[in-house]
Amino acid sequence: MSMLVAIEGIDGAGKGTQTELLLERLQAAGFSATSLQFPRYSATAFGEAIGDFLNGRFGSLDHVHPQLAAVLYAGDRFESKELLLQKIANHDVVVLDRFIGSSLAHQCARLEGAERNGLQQWIERIEHGVFGLPRPDLNLLIDVSSKVSRELVARKGARDYTDQEADLQESNLPYLEKVRSCYLEIASQRDDWMLIPGLDEDERLRSIHEIGDEIFEHIRAFSES
Repeated sequence: MSMLVAIEGIDGAGKGTQTELLLERLQAAGFSATSLQFPRYSATAFGEAIGDFLNGRFGSLDHVHPQLAAVLYAGDRFESKELLLQKIANHDVVVLDRFIGSSLAHQCARLEGAERNGLQQWIERIEHGVFGLPRPDLNLLIDVSSKVSRELVARKGARDYTDQEADLQESNLPYLEKVRSCYLEIASQRDDWMLIPGLDEDERLRSIHEIGDEIFEHIRAFSES
């Protein structure tokens, strides 16, 4: 049976780098492994709309209700459902660079209390119930501060959905800190989430391979359980 793993974290946390590293290590260990990155900006109609949203075409972050933004991300994953299910059917491990957990953190971070809980439940009902998307067996949250996130985003190369140094979400540090808090809240409440510290006790970045080693150990332990 295939294992579905989602790597989560705020912008700049190193999700893409760790996805690539994990894929290499899994393949070297003899697993049939593949990956998929979300959003799929240039591959789906909803992905293109997400690019427009992040570039401010629909207005500022506060002008787009999080429930409407969540529909764009859910639509992108729904358009990719057949591809995802094919990968699951044909591989031992499928590693996702962002998945439904991203919407739970990013969109719900803009609400509080009962409204936040209500939106989380609605997103999961749409994604898993209405669209029939699979639930990851394991969600791995790479945790970094919003300040470090901003520094790492500035180092990123060109991306296919924006020509800006930072998109609508990446440039908003207070928002990113709320997203981080929301991620941590989710991870603390769910057994299928694991927290991977991206910083050491002195708030310095851990090395890529140190983080990668911890991620790989979680995967190996889960596969043997």
